[in-house]
Amino acid sequence: MCTRYNVPLKAAALQFVLAHPAVTSVIPGSSYPEHVRDNVAMIQRNIPADLWGELRNEGLIADGAPVPR
Repeated sequence: MCTRYNVPLKAAALQFVLAHPAVTSVIPGSSYPEHVRDNVAMIQRNIPADLWGELRNEGLIADGAPVPR
């Protein structure tokens, strides 16, 4: 589904976990400066709301789970 929306899976994964109010931080791997830049870009990437809706409709996200806005 991420491919259909031209969204890297890494971007969706990072943003999904950060949408939950109990999650205050995420520490992705960053051995090199390029990794840090990539992680920041993935967190800042715009993800269409339709992707989250489709993931929910397919049962890949629970009905009550928060998603990024």
